[in-house]
Amino acid sequence: MDFRNEFVIPFSGLSIGNHQFTFKIDDKFFDNFEYSEIKKGNVNVMLRFEKQEQMLILDFDIRGTIQVICDRCLDTYDQPIAGKERLIVKFGEEAEEESDEIIIIPVGQFQLDVSQYIYEYINLLLPIRLVHPEDENGKSLCDPEVIKKLEELSVKKTTDSKWDILKNIKLNE
Repeated sequence: MDFRNEFVIPFSGLSIGNHQFTFKIDDKFFDNFEYSEIKKGNVNVMLRFEKQEQMLILDFDIRGTIQVICDRCLDTYDQPIAGKERLIVKFGEEAEEESDEIIIIPVGQFQLDVSQYIYEYINLLLPIRLVHPEDENGKSLCDPEVIKKLEELSVKKTTDSKWDILKNIKLNE
């Protein structure tokens, strides 16, 4: 059975109004996306699906944790994610993406696969820089051996003292 079947919403059979869908996102979900940097996660997606006469409005509420690799020490850790996204689906002649939030699907289409949108929204919720959080004392939870080795290998920047006087020049006066 294709994993995406559970993410297909047959909206033609739904009455006009609001409908609720819930999706449990786990490791199997990310395995089905080729080249996915995310391999493990535990995410709950609540979808409020509003069917109108001329369009569909999908409000995603995404909450959970994703296992990521720390950019600093290369160890894995669980990154919490939470956010809300909206997708507006209009009907037209052919499929196209009007903007990040609005898509157009052909008039005859009767179902919508939301798996790709969920995957993209999860990726957008990740911070740009993935680094272990700090503990309650403000100390990094990164691997201490790796941090020590990085400090040993880092190049110490030295300045030439004859140029230090130029730092005191005030250019705005």
